[in-house]
Amino acid sequence: MRIWSDSFKNGASMPGHLAFAVKDAATHVRFAGNRNPHLAWDEVPNGTESLILFCIDGDAPQDGTDVNKEGRTVRASVPRGDFYHWTLADIPPSMGSIAEGRFSDGVTPHGKPGPAIANGGSSLRHGLNDYTGWFAGDPDMAGDYFGYDGPCPPWNDERVHHYIFRIYALDVARLPVEGRFTGPQAMAAMHGHILDEAQLIGSYTLK
Repeated sequence: MRIWSDSFKNGASMPGHLAFAVKDAATHVRFAGNRNPHLAWDEVPNGTESLILFCIDGDAPQDGTDVNKEGRTVRASVPRGDFYHWTLADIPPSMGSIAEGRFSDGVTPHGKPGPAIANGGSSLRHGLNDYTGWFAGDPDMAGDYFGYDGPCPPWNDERVHHYIFRIYALDVARLPVEGRFTGPQAMAAMHGHILDEAQLIGSYTLK
């Protein structure tokens, strides 16, 4: 399989309009365009019944002590883990691309609805992304964040973050998970059903 984007090149920096936030001289960051990127794929293997797409930041700090704190820095050496920005399940094999901004265009406080997708066809489902947990204690933002919400790495992080857009071809027409589901739950549910995969990586920083 192959996957590519007209919104950014593999290995290159993602433009700010795809991010959740951009730099701001006065406040460090401000909300950005938060548009999902254009993505396209081909060479889907025979026997594919559905596809599933993820966007994962593998550079998320696991200790939030210094995150976005004045006078502090998130060192490049601190432990890192995955932060799920997007899970899109039950993509039909006949679908070969996603237009920029189709599923996200602007920041939606308290999150976009899901898992069903009103403008995406009856089969598509969005999982919860990890902004659900990140904003849980913020009354202005707390809610269920379904679908795509773009990069917003700590503004004081020494490390440039990398966003992996990975698509899998599956041998099942519907991912075997029901109701509200997260990226890790989707990963677990597709175990044993993967026929092929491809990935595209973009980078982003607010420092």
